[in-house]
Amino acid sequence: MYLSRFEINTARRGAKNMLVSPQRLHAAVLAAFPGRSAGTSDEGRVLWRLDESAAGTKLYVVSPRRPDLTHLVEQCGWPTTQTWDARDYTPLLDRLAAGQRWAFRLTANPVVNRRRNADAGRSQRYGHVTVNQQNDWLRDRATRNGFKIAEGTGGEPDLAVHRRRTWKFAREGRQVTLATAVFEGVLEVADPAALRHALTHGIGPAKGYGCGLLTLAPVTTAERPGDG
Repeated sequence: MYLSRFEINTARRGAKNMLVSPQRLHAAVLAAFPGRSAGTSDEGRVLWRLDESAAGTKLYVVSPRRPDLTHLVEQCGWPTTQTWDARDYTPLLDRLAAGQRWAFRLTANPVVNRRRNADAGRSQRYGHVTVNQQNDWLRDRATRNGFKIAEGTGGEPDLAVHRRRTWKFAREGRQVTLATAVFEGVLEVADPAALRHALTHGIGPAKGYGCGLLTLAPVTTAERPGDG
């Protein structure tokens, strides 16, 4: 597995066109993996996340194969000064152990499945809309994904949700509405194998649209997701 980081030059026209649509970003990420092996495998699947901050806009990609992001450098990067950073993810995955504490970041699509009414045959996904609902959504999934949220000051969970956003974009002739939230905090490893699976296969729905990628960093360097 590989963890790759690409810095986007937001001043370029190609970047502006791409950043308004998770569908366009999804296509751009998959273009880095020609052939049929870009999807899910036993080892993991392609996951990506866009991090936007005062320090810049960065694209993170986790993948079973090393990506070729040349096309992104040409469209929305700095072709004459920098390309991208791709690191072997295996050392980080292999050293996970129960009891470790890591700073984490996750962009997710917190949803609940329910029927519109009692007569409806199939359930539908509805986005959680409040911070409490979104925090509960992640805490409910922590155990099955091999971790628990660590306690912070005053015994409260060390968990914060921010950059809550609703995306609307076109896909195959219809409009897609996608609610996302960024979760940050400190987790404690409970089941290393389950956490490795979460790191390489993602958490929650909408993984093709930049959701589900959980990254870790030492607690003292929380602003460097995945550097481990």
